[in-house]
Amino acid sequence: MRPQSVQEEFRSFMSHWPTGVTVVTSVDDGQPVGCTVNAMMSVSLAPPLLVVALDRASRTLAAVERREVFGVNVLAADQRELCRRFAAGPARDRFAGVGHHLRHGVPVLSDVVAAAVCRVRQRMACGDHVLLVGLPVWHQVGDGTPLLFHRRGYHGLDRAEETR
Repeated sequence: MRPQSVQEEFRSFMSHWPTGVTVVTSVDDGQPVGCTVNAMMSVSLAPPLLVVALDRASRTLAAVERREVFGVNVLAADQRELCRRFAAGPARDRFAGVGHHLRHGVPVLSDVVAAAVCRVRQRMACGDHVLLVGLPVWHQVGDGTPLLFHRRGYHGLDRAEETR
């Protein structure tokens, strides 16, 4: 048995942290682009800001950096195939047959749990990724259950008791 690399050990450690699954979208040369991202979080309520992490080699990142705007689409529990398509499918085929509409010139996927369009406020190089801090300029929420990723597998979320 070969020893694990530092990256493999860290990936194993992080797999124990459940995350939501999003697709970050933009437009490149008039064509929609997007990629699956599980590194997304709120960082401020006043002003409202969120952050996403995109691989430095990502075509989506290149498009966002040119246009300074991106979409965040929170996938529903039954959208595992959409997650896989935007994670590993050929970039030119990711939107083929996928329902979406434009908001502020950014593709927003149909039937997602929630979606936002953000203007880039700040970017930070961080290892092999770039963190994009975005100010939401539009958002919508639905009633669906989000798709979760935990221990290298996909999961739904049982209806939790509200804490209000």
